Amino acid sequence: MIRRILLLACVVAVAAAGVWLAAFGLPGRTAAQAPNQGPRPVAIEVAKAVKKKNAVTLSAIGNVSPIASVAVRPRIDSEITAVEFADGAMVQQGDVLLRLDSRSIDAQIQQAEGNLARDQAQLEGAERDVRRYGELVTKGATPILNLDNAKTASGTFAGAIKADQAQIQNLKVLLSYCTIRAPISGRISAAAVKVGNFVRIADIQPIATIIQIAPIYVTFAVPQASLPDIRKALASESATVEAIAPGESRSASGAVTMIENTVDMATGLVTIRATMPNTDDLLWPGTLVNVQLTLRDEDAVVIPSAAVQISQQGTFVFVVKDGKAVVQRVTVARISGKETALESGLEGGETVVTDGFLLLTNGAPVAVRGNKPDA
Repeated sequence: MIRRILLLACVVAVAAAGVWLAAFGLPGRTAAQAPNQGPRPVAIEVAKAVKKKNAVTLSAIGNVSPIASVAVRPRIDSEITAVEFADGAMVQQGDVLLRLDSRSIDAQIQQAEGNLARDQAQLEGAERDVRRYGELVTKGATPILNLDNAKTASGTFAGAIKADQAQIQNLKVLLSYCTIRAPISGRISAAAVKVGNFVRIADIQPIATIIQIAPIYVTFAVPQASLPDIRKALASESATVEAIAPGESRSASGAVTMIENTVDMATGLVTIRATMPNTDDLLWPGTLVNVQLTLRDEDAVVIPSAAVQISQQGTFVFVVKDGKAVVQRVTVARISGKETALESGLEGGETVVTDGFLLLTNGAPVAVRGNKPDA
């Protein structure tokens, strides 16, 4: 009985000692000696701020328009006998597009040539009369009136010959209209009429339309505040233009060839036109394109655009210093795709945060993780 009481007392004493240790710790241990449970580092991705040459650019939405567009129309009333082009094909200047019925004009030419031969024969007879009457007049064998009449007849037939020649020339011009050729090089539309249709000069709808594809215009508008920089770039021949069509990975390059002579008072925009070689048919007339006008290259601190953050106080970036993320105010000069050029705030060489902002605060400890391939 005594042993049981002693064993129970020992168990109670041990339990009490455990409770006391859990509540107050070991004797002599201070708070300073307790484990330091600081804030957990935030996982981030980083990049270097680099000072380098950066292009000064302007971005705008442009419209592609052809330099030349020609509506193919008949110049005589006739029937189409042949269509020599495929719908939507590329044609070169001088290529035969259509042939019209020319039998009536051929017959008129033959008739005019017959009249010409008749008048030439009559002219020869009149000239013989002039020579004969001239000899007789000198001998006094005939009155001078006969000589004058012969000269008049000769002049009449000479005039008739000129009229015949002009008529033949005019008919040959009309005959040439029976073969319709491409006036410019470009891409032709679908033919509105086919073989067997009768076409007239008065027809409102053209037979087809040819649009010049290369070179081609790209027209866009920029704010009037950019006009001085654009004019300086044109004077120094440093301005270039790139246009990217929607859904296209390639860009077309060209040069500024025209600045509109007035600024639109309603919008404050000035129209710029660039000429693009477009040898690969990358740009299509009527397409809206993203235009980037490069004015010049200048030194600037460049960081990834993903690093720039915006707050009520302005733009800032997180700079990694001694394992902590520190807020640094910056001024953005321009944004060009995935890169941002800074006007002030960084000197170059700093490490800036590009991802992991959700849990990031000023002075928070950070741990760099592997960057994404395109970071």
